[in-house]
Amino acid sequence: MEDGAQLREEVHRFLESAPRPAGLRDYGATPTVEDVEAGRKWHRYLAEHGYTCLHWPREYGGAEASVLFQGIFAEECARAGVPRQLNITSVDLVGPVLIEFGTAQQRRRFLEPIRLGDEIWSQLFSEPGAGSDLAALRTRAERTSRGWRVDGQKVWSSAAAVADYGLLLARTGPRKHLDLSMFAVPMDAPGISVRPLVQIDAESKFNEVFLEGVELGSDALIGEVGQGWEIALVALGRERLTLGAQAVSMFRFHEELLDAARAHGTLDPALSRSMTRLWARLWLLRSTWQRAIDDGNLTSPAFSVLKLMTSETDRDLGDMATDVLGVDACVDPVDDDLVKHMLVGRAQTILGGTSEIQRNILGERVLGLPKEPQ
Repeated sequence: MEDGAQLREEVHRFLESAPRPAGLRDYGATPTVEDVEAGRKWHRYLAEHGYTCLHWPREYGGAEASVLFQGIFAEECARAGVPRQLNITSVDLVGPVLIEFGTAQQRRRFLEPIRLGDEIWSQLFSEPGAGSDLAALRTRAERTSRGWRVDGQKVWSSAAAVADYGLLLARTGPRKHLDLSMFAVPMDAPGISVRPLVQIDAESKFNEVFLEGVELGSDALIGEVGQGWEIALVALGRERLTLGAQAVSMFRFHEELLDAARAHGTLDPALSRSMTRLWARLWLLRSTWQRAIDDGNLTSPAFSVLKLMTSETDRDLGDMATDVLGVDACVDPVDDDLVKHMLVGRAQTILGGTSEIQRNILGERVLGLPKEPQ
């Protein structure tokens, strides 16, 4: 039985003593163009000390760490204000997909550069007409004499502007779920163009990706033809372990809000009650997270509850910034972290699956309610 307190102390000491590259910040799951250099140096340092790819098997350079250890590491990184890896897609999504579904050649080619932070991957899943209903995507991969030809468009592709490769979900037949396939795509291939999207907080982490007659070799296929939906579900399921780190970040933001309210003289009884209620919600999230990782079951319904409640709590924290700051909320987000969080908090109920979709999942798959009419 692992000693959680001892693990936490070990991780805390390591992060406290680790040298931080110039310009390193806690940029979350996805680096901007400006974050890549420092993020890559930080990732390499973590890799050299055995703190990357914690959930990977040892034969591929991982640590086969327990869910408890992974959760503690994510939390302590959030508490220390550092990213836990270069980007989430490469290590948490692509790595497990290649380990489970990739060929021996694909694993040899891609896993070590991911582990060391030498190559960045982007997830090419969502499309303008296929976001929450991902299986409705229309990007098509057609067989050629040498492999595949891909045509289509992707959007909300994290880190695509800095990525070396993309994990592409494309249609290889007419059936909605059964004719999707997964591919590894070099982002510098002819026919690929990337258009960064500027967010409301002035950062640019998401992108549009256009694929026009992109030629891929037969070795670009991951798994079998028609296995794409199964592989996509494995990739998306790995995102759940980031929720604990997000809860810690929200505690830190709550403290910043409280300090700002005192400084602005806005901490009246009404605002105090609202902040207390949110503080209690954060502790409920933290306790639910702890129960989920203690159970060690990534398929637990608790993670669906966590996704929904974490997103909506983060949104409500951001909204509270307007009560705290008053007219000072109307400043450039580049100049104020509280304003930036206020703006980005709105996105939490959309990215990674909208709150509406999460409620459908809980109603249909957990509570056994009838499916929503289409």
